[in-house]
Amino acid sequence: MADFLLLGPVTFQSFELPPRIGFGGEQRLAVHRLPGGARVIDAMGPDDAPIAWAGAFSGPDAADRARLLDLLRAEGLPLPLAWDAFAYLVVIAAFEASYERPNWVPYRLACVVLADQTQVAMALAAPLVSTVAADLGAATAVDTSAASAALAAPGATTLGTSAYGSVVAAVGAAQASAASGVSSAGAALMAADDPVSAATAAGQLAQMADANGFLSRAAANLANATS
Repeated sequence: MADFLLLGPVTFQSFELPPRIGFGGEQRLAVHRLPGGARVIDAMGPDDAPIAWAGAFSGPDAADRARLLDLLRAEGLPLPLAWDAFAYLVVIAAFEASYERPNWVPYRLACVVLADQTQVAMALAAPLVSTVAADLGAATAVDTSAASAALAAPGATTLGTSAYGSVVAAVGAAQASAASGVSSAGAALMAADDPVSAATAAGQLAQMADANGFLSRAAANLANATS
């Protein structure tokens, strides 16, 4: 059980605190199945599962506290949700209460996640040079050595510097190489006249598509650099 649980203006206490709170979700994936069994998978971003729990309001203000949550449910406004080291921005999707007596109102509640504030804070804290370097290292299908060298220069992630211009240009060149590789592999796949050639071309296409995705993310992160 969490030591504290906060949802908007409501701080849960005593029997209101649930024994457990689930969290997590899925990654939205676009899976492209290619001839020969190869796949190209585009990661579209996280899809957080609803956060739900149950408990019981108790004490002389049990019904009033339950009605407050029902009002928040009806309003449909974004609310902060926090417990332990978890912090989210949510909207109450469902709230159900069962009035048993004035001082005992069991309830069930489910929230849809708008944002995981903990992940946002971690992303903001991560050095830009580290995130870009990781993407360059993951784009193994193309030569990113020039981009990596440019990234290592002082001021490479500071907007407006010559070093920043160099790394942006180098990443752009690597992107162009990956895009050309995607086009060539796609053409080879279309022209393949036997299973072995088709499987080889499909594998190359998958590798180039993955590299292009990593390089695109690196370029997008660099575009958000600050002075």
